[in-house]
Amino acid sequence: MEELTILEDSITSCTTLEELEKVRVDIFGKKGVLTKEFAKLATLNAEEKKNFAQGLNLAKEKLQETFDTHYDAIKSTLIEAKLKDEKIDLSLYNTTPNIGALHPVMETMDKIIEYFVSLDFSVEKGPMIEDDFHNFEALNLPKHHPARDMQDTFYFADGSLLRTHTSPVQIRKMLSSKPPIRMIAPGSVFRRDYDLTHTPMFHQVEGLVVQHKGEVSFANLKFMLTEFLHFMFGEVEVRFRPSFFPFTEPSAEVDISCIFCKGDGCRVCSHTGWLEVLGCGIVDPNVFKAVDYDDVSGYAFGLGVERFAMLLHKIPDLRSLFEGDIRLLEQFR
Repeated sequence: MEELTILEDSITSCTTLEELEKVRVDIFGKKGVLTKEFAKLATLNAEEKKNFAQGLNLAKEKLQETFDTHYDAIKSTLIEAKLKDEKIDLSLYNTTPNIGALHPVMETMDKIIEYFVSLDFSVEKGPMIEDDFHNFEALNLPKHHPARDMQDTFYFADGSLLRTHTSPVQIRKMLSSKPPIRMIAPGSVFRRDYDLTHTPMFHQVEGLVVQHKGEVSFANLKFMLTEFLHFMFGEVEVRFRPSFFPFTEPSAEVDISCIFCKGDGCRVCSHTGWLEVLGCGIVDPNVFKAVDYDDVSGYAFGLGVERFAMLLHKIPDLRSLFEGDIRLLEQFR
């Protein structure tokens, strides 16, 4: 075996972690010096093997100790150099103003609220932990209704749940007030979903208008939402497609012409030229029956705030809005 001091010197002469790693492989690696020495044991008799192995293990322990000590020394030197290089003199006067900014989701929600408040809508809030009646049954979603499967729900042991939409706030408002009602319900909602366009917690703004029978119609709803989408996205085309929601009938999904390709067709809009942005409809009579309303008519609508924020700021992955990456957030100053 090579002299122990030579091997120790090869370790202590290293000045960088890269050099030290190379020496480690040369000594301790599968094809290193120690491996070759241990291979010689197969050629020795029992007595020689015992003495040779004993000396070899002592040498290995000594080399390992030398390596660990020198590794820690180099690491400490690198850390000290980095701290010295990145040291900040707090007594220096900083003339660069660091201006904060609203989170893009909150900024978008504020803009939505601003529009509807200007139309004399009230802003209503409700609990995030709901019961089955307010979250489902009063909204024409009785137990075992297949549409419940569309909303993967977080349940608690006592049967309560994290609300899956802000529509329960509309039920609470109707139970505590009489028409006319003009309200929006912005807030956090929760569903068991996580991918590029879904997160377990997200934000919705849902709206409700209830007046005496015959005073509102689908035409009123279409006009109001078209103007709202022009306020948010500029001069886009708006279309209404028939759809199904348990709490409205008739129901529609609302699309805008793609803001990325101007309706020509691109990857974002799946080459259709359209982007879905919200759902709406005339309130189903069963919902009014659940809150003991008679001789009324109304409409409702709902939208995902993150969806609007992603379109307005051209953010490709919804999850990046919640990761707190300062590199993303700094762009919204």
